[in-house]
Amino acid sequence: MSPRGRPAVAALALAAALLIGCSSVPGAATGNALDTSVVAAGRDIFASNCAVCHGANGEGQPDWHIKNPDGTFRPPPLNGDGHTWHHADGLLYRIVSQGGAIPELPDYQSGMPAFGDQLSHQEIIAVLTYIKSLWGDKTKRGLSIRQSQSQASQQDPFPPQ
Repeated sequence: MSPRGRPAVAALALAAALLIGCSSVPGAATGNALDTSVVAAGRDIFASNCAVCHGANGEGQPDWHIKNPDGTFRPPPLNGDGHTWHHADGLLYRIVSQGGAIPELPDYQSGMPAFGDQLSHQEIIAVLTYIKSLWGDKTKRGLSIRQSQSQASQQDPFPPQ
């Protein structure tokens, strides 16, 4: 490559990196950075709608990973101690919106109610952004769980409004 072409390639690479790193939903999350105003709104919505099952601090229910007699699971911790961070933004959005009946998880039985008729698109994203704030700086296998979840979300991001 000629020396004159290098700045253009570098500028193109920088632009691509910036586009990849930006969230498709304004104000939500980009990698480890969380919009504090979205987190605050999500905290209030969580307290009003989610804490009754998932706990005030997202700690979940005891024995959340053991099936109930009806085949469902108790509400899991959302604070990074459970499995929530394994799931991409799109799937988490569908779980909150549609409840426990998720087509891509046919064996998963959940008592999770659907909130899609009660919460707006932005409110669901705010709740999920707040949940991500509960993860703090926790790491698994040398990678922050927020980074790991952000990478998974590149293939399945929040749906557009």
